Amino acid sequence: MPYSRMTHDVDPKKVIHDELGDISDIELFHNQVLVAIYVRPEKTKGGLYLTSNVRDEDKWQGKVGLIIKAGSDAFKDDTGTWFQGITLDVGDWVVFRPSDGWQISVHGVPCRILSDTDIRGRIPAPDAVW
Repeated sequence: MPYSRMTHDVDPKKVIHDELGDISDIELFHNQVLVAIYVRPEKTKGGLYLTSNVRDEDKWQGKVGLIIKAGSDAFKDDTGTWFQGITLDVGDWVVFRPSDGWQISVHGVPCRILSDTDIRGRIPAPDAVW
């Protein structure tokens, strides 16, 4: 069964990167991770249109994001307790609790700064979970 139940005219990763623009001047410290929130497109795969209110809710209650920056100590653990055998990279789709992290906007894109341990898992596509 395909993951996506949304219609994407453009790859969601490309949309996020295009909207963010140059973020080379943003620096994260320690184990912090900057995640751009996935906001669903207007049209579902079944042809239904989501209202702007429904889509706006993704900004506040969304559980899926794209890793766009990470601090130098992110996903490193000398004890082997947290990230044993797990590698997460910029460009990975991840899931987290909506209440975790600090909500910010980067160049108009809704984002969260999370501690690396707030990330609960990696998914292959942003529409794989809701």
